[in-house]
Amino acid sequence: MRGRTRALIGSGVAFVAAGAAATLFSERMSARRHLRLVEDVPFGSVHGETRWVTARDGVRLHVEVDEADDAGAEVPTVVMVHGWTCDLDTWHYQRLALRGRARIVLVDLRSHGASGRAKASRSTLPDLADDLARVIEAVAPTGPLVLVGHSMGGMTIMQLAADDPVLVKERVKGVVLVGTSAGDLLRTSPVLRQLRPLLRATTPAVDWARRFNSYSVTRRWAVGPQADEKYADMADQMIGRARTHVMLDFYPAFGELDLYDALPALGTAETVVVCGTEDLLTPPRHARRLAEEIPGARLELVDGAGHMIMFEEHERVTEAIETVVDHVIEEGRR
Repeated sequence: MRGRTRALIGSGVAFVAAGAAATLFSERMSARRHLRLVEDVPFGSVHGETRWVTARDGVRLHVEVDEADDAGAEVPTVVMVHGWTCDLDTWHYQRLALRGRARIVLVDLRSHGASGRAKASRSTLPDLADDLARVIEAVAPTGPLVLVGHSMGGMTIMQLAADDPVLVKERVKGVVLVGTSAGDLLRTSPVLRQLRPLLRATTPAVDWARRFNSYSVTRRWAVGPQADEKYADMADQMIGRARTHVMLDFYPAFGELDLYDALPALGTAETVVVCGTEDLLTPPRHARRLAEEIPGARLELVDGAGHMIMFEEHERVTEAIETVVDHVIEEGRR
């Protein structure tokens, strides 16, 4: 009888394990099918509920919100922050993949996208971080947060950690930093070094250079050498929408960048650092240092991907965000 009982128990455990494995497999296959489907959604066509948030200096910030299907107390608000010369369409694929699973807030940074123009003197990382804090206060005043930032958006999150460590400690449960840096960027970034002479020129000269060299520059600097042309086109379309003054006004912020002292504050959150090995704007050495200096952070280097990794390797970026969101939800249920 004991042998038969043990066999039955063993069979039951095996059955449960097999069922769990089958469920996980089914979920993963469903996710893969969903990722294939998002390729068919036209770029720039994804929108949510529009909100407007007023910055400290009066600039109107364009915000979009996608509500979760199940707004339980443990479901986080995922705040997505794009980079320099981009807009909230940066998160085209990740937004589609996450819709319904979490509450999503996307913001056009000041002077970018549909947001109002800021003065050059107010185009700084502290201004961006204050904007982010105001967006959070206005549209996500309670509940756990997952902050996702690309390039200058990641710097904005780090600046927020420097300026408001209490907010980060109390509410930020997850962070995903994509293709970004905490400092020493002008010296080590091939793109920013080559842009320096151009951005010292007059606005008309920069306008002329952008008109005649836009796609070739995007193809060379924004994506990896083997990236599908579709993703270079998407990046070129989005960057092409940015006004020239955005390039000129925010460039000085990279020379002043030094946020390493703020990194320990992010150690209270589940943090993932993602970077492409062919990122020429924020090379992988910056991602490695971020992962080393943020306590408990995990580093994911994506072979062959460039700076616009959210397009060309969108599955990998989505998976990194989903992993953090799932962790936060699980922790909230304990």
